Amino acid sequence: MSEHAAVLDGSSDMDEDGGDARGVVRIASVAALGGLLFGYDSAVINGAVSAIGEVWHIGAGALGFAVAAALIGAAAGAMTAGRLADRVGRLMVMKIAAGLFILSAVGCVLAPETTAGLVMFVVFRIIGGAGVGFASVIAPAYIAEVSPPRIRGRLGSLQQLAIVTGIFLSLLVDALLVHATPTGQPDGMLWFGLEAWRWMFLVLALPAIVYGVLAFTIPESPRFLVAAHRIPEARKVLTLLLGEKNLEITIHRIQSSLAGETKPSWRDLRNSHTGKIYPIVWIGLIASMLQQFVGINVIFYYSNTLWMAVGFDTSSAFTISVITSVVNIATTIVAILLVDRIGRKLLLIIGSVGMTVSLAALAICFGTAPMVLDAATGELAPVLNGAAGPIALVAANVFVIAFGMSWGPVIWVLLGEMFPNRIRGAALSLAAAGQWVANWIVTVTFPGLKDVSLGLAYGIYTGFALISLIFVAKWLTETKGRTLEDMDDALGEDNPEATPPAPATA
Repeated sequence: MSEHAAVLDGSSDMDEDGGDARGVVRIASVAALGGLLFGYDSAVINGAVSAIGEVWHIGAGALGFAVAAALIGAAAGAMTAGRLADRVGRLMVMKIAAGLFILSAVGCVLAPETTAGLVMFVVFRIIGGAGVGFASVIAPAYIAEVSPPRIRGRLGSLQQLAIVTGIFLSLLVDALLVHATPTGQPDGMLWFGLEAWRWMFLVLALPAIVYGVLAFTIPESPRFLVAAHRIPEARKVLTLLLGEKNLEITIHRIQSSLAGETKPSWRDLRNSHTGKIYPIVWIGLIASMLQQFVGINVIFYYSNTLWMAVGFDTSSAFTISVITSVVNIATTIVAILLVDRIGRKLLLIIGSVGMTVSLAALAICFGTAPMVLDAATGELAPVLNGAAGPIALVAANVFVIAFGMSWGPVIWVLLGEMFPNRIRGAALSLAAAGQWVANWIVTVTFPGLKDVSLGLAYGIYTGFALISLIFVAKWLTETKGRTLEDMDDALGEDNPEATPPAPATA
């Protein structure tokens, strides 16, 4: 077995039930590639922000909208991905997402430096965002549906590892391209008469092609196959993934959990007796939105702008952003090693504490910093004198560490596994869409908040980090080691066809 599989599974090629452990890891890794594209597409804008503002001569408000345009598409893509996956299959949605990424990359590169060009750029960013939304829903759902419970947390965390790797690659590519220009700026000219910032988007097409091709090499989700009444195919896939032990019991439990289902609908999210939305749906939605309201993507969308605003030059700002993304990858690996050992809830609580403390430190540093007129922009900007600069830099990375080992990967694990089979597609779509709406709100409002006070911005994010701690402690239920069919209990409805919970074998 590969070293990668061994780290995740801690066993031999064949697991204790006869399933192919290495095969499961490979399949999950291919699905998680959507997260790499998700991360790259989300963070690539970081290196291009200043160039976009200069090319189209737009102010803070319009710039914030251009930066956040992809998030509009992401919310729309997330809202439709789950139900689309329930109709055409998980693999088809992956292929569609790959196509959207490729289309977006090419369209952004070709946008001319005119008003119509700005509109074209925004439209293609929205298209790429739809690909992000599709990937953000389908990867955790698919991984949860093909993974054995004992390693589902680790495999589910591959989504976040891929996301942060994509962010790292995006920031690294941004930095390398900028350094390759004669001017050392994002609008500097490179090959074929294209500026560095356009190349940042074009590079996205390469991993998108790989993702689309590899999507043809993995099997369809067995739970989708059962829902589509393709039982022989489902039996074959389940045997490959989990072995033959309790195979018929597993298939029967999946059928029972899907009993009475017709076509997937948003109505599935309501209790058929009371007409109210299931509490588990609200919990998933709120948890998903809190992941963004703590302000993590301010670090990855605006970090270059932020560090330049407090005195670092362009080269140093890009370098700091790359280092931060490496820290994010390292802490995500820590989460992968811990999530199936200590559980989801404890990791989230530890992360919330770390985020609250580090964000409070950032709020104090920026809130108490003197404001000095920037000769280049003619605007007032905070200057971190003395120990304030190093403290802010350390606090920003502590925040990334706290988030990377907890809320970053664990929320995706939870969203993939916390919802019962018959509402998973719709519920995960709603939760992911809520996350992108929250991301959009944070991204659009940050430029304005920055102009008012960075201390205020980070104070708001501190408040949400504290709320996340309270929310997890009071309302979130541990899902470690439970089968997906056990999640039917979360609906609080009687299912006369359901079998009693079986040992965690599927």
